Amino acid sequence: MATWSNLNFQNANSPMMEQLIMFHDHTMMIILMIMIMVGYMMLSIMIKKFNNRFMLENQNIELIWTIMPAIVLIFIALPSLKILYLLEETSNPLVSIKTIGHQWYWSYEYSDFKNIEFDSYMKPSKEISNEFRLLETDNKIILPYNTQTRILLTSSDVIHSWTIPALGIKVDATPGRINQGNFMMSRPGLFFGQCSEICGANHSFMPIMLESINMNSFINWIKKY
Repeated sequence: MATWSNLNFQNANSPMMEQLIMFHDHTMMIILMIMIMVGYMMLSIMIKKFNNRFMLENQNIELIWTIMPAIVLIFIALPSLKILYLLEETSNPLVSIKTIGHQWYWSYEYSDFKNIEFDSYMKPSKEISNEFRLLETDNKIILPYNTQTRILLTSSDVIHSWTIPALGIKVDATPGRINQGNFMMSRPGLFFGQCSEICGANHSFMPIMLESINMNSFINWIKKY
């Protein structure tokens, strides 16, 4: 989950989030090199009063500063497209869960099993004891880790957005349409998210709480539900 004054990404809990963090670092290094080079050139012009006519009006220089940005864009675009396709690829999901966004709570359906359905509301502040304010829910999602999971999303009223940053997933819940996303968790734990679409007055009060457990515990939970 996000913590106070934390300016970096949350710890990744899925292979896709690890890829996204690596791509972010890759892009930031390219941007840093561009900033250093451009800053050095600007300082050289200002401090040394650089005004070489052959340098400033040279076709070879213009050719270089046209080709170099194109090459840099290729180095950014190729890994970006790879991750984009991987995010959209759904390969043989073992578990599917349907999520419905409402103003202002979420509903979940495990239709693969005994038609398990429940609503998930944020816990009021007065009912919280040693828990996270604005993030705890009365009913949390239970899913197994190391398992390919598909999530189907829709909405009953306005556009919502189902987001868990640690899993690298963010999918819009749109009225009259079913969108899908996929993820695979790497380890057990509790993971939190919130609606990322401005959906009304209580937009900030419809959190997402997901618990990742092993497959045996998940099967026992399904049997006892």
